[in-house]
Amino acid sequence: MRYKVNLKLTDEGYTVWCPILPGCASQGDTKEEALINIQDAIESYLEVLEEINKDVESCYVEVELNHA
Repeated sequence: MRYKVNLKLTDEGYTVWCPILPGCASQGDTKEEALINIQDAIESYLEVLEEINKDVESCYVEVELNHA
């Protein structure tokens, strides 16, 4: 699966986060290192999410945005 991530260059290197996964973030000294680290963070995030939701009923709802 592909996830959009955001990168920001800081004084310490690169900060990277996944906007659709709240709290899922990482960093690295280089852009390449940060991207590798966020892949690991996303995998761990999804594993924890799966464990938390293993006995939870889920369904989908449809939402329509009305723009004035």
